[in-house]
Amino acid sequence: MPGSSSTAPTTSPDAPSDTIGVLFFGWAMFAAVDWLYSMLPVRHPELRVCLSEGGLGWVAGLLDRLDHVARYQQMYGTWEGIELTPREVAQRNFWFCGIDDPSGLDHRHRIGIEHVLLESDYPHQDGTWPDTQQILHEQIGHFPPDDVRKLTWENASRVFEFPVPDAVQRDPDAF
Repeated sequence: MPGSSSTAPTTSPDAPSDTIGVLFFGWAMFAAVDWLYSMLPVRHPELRVCLSEGGLGWVAGLLDRLDHVARYQQMYGTWEGIELTPREVAQRNFWFCGIDDPSGLDHRHRIGIEHVLLESDYPHQDGTWPDTQQILHEQIGHFPPDDVRKLTWENASRVFEFPVPDAVQRDPDAF
């Protein structure tokens, strides 16, 4: 199920409107924690939560925070009796999408590269169009070919169960 969140984190009432653009990732982070602690991913291990338009830079920090809070979980009692840790459930059930996110892409293996997708958010102002190809080349062109393949099409094909023709897999310009 794609999506980010339906509520917006806010700053002070007199903050300029661009604070919302800067804090856009906050919506996805709040949604991820809400989904995770709803226990739906625990009860439904096959559930796929794909957070779009939220970036990647915050994900590694959230995983660290999940580990930290898990160390004193007895105080809260929320996650008791569950075989997997919150981090493990997040890394199993969640996929994260990046738009122009070099720092987040640097953490792709810490997040779990199989759960990282790229997006362009065309035609919105926050997207990368018409410079998507150039931006992606600058951000992932130096990555190993296996990482590029996973980020550019393979992960999306797998999570959304959308087969990519063999000819296109061998040569993306084949279509």
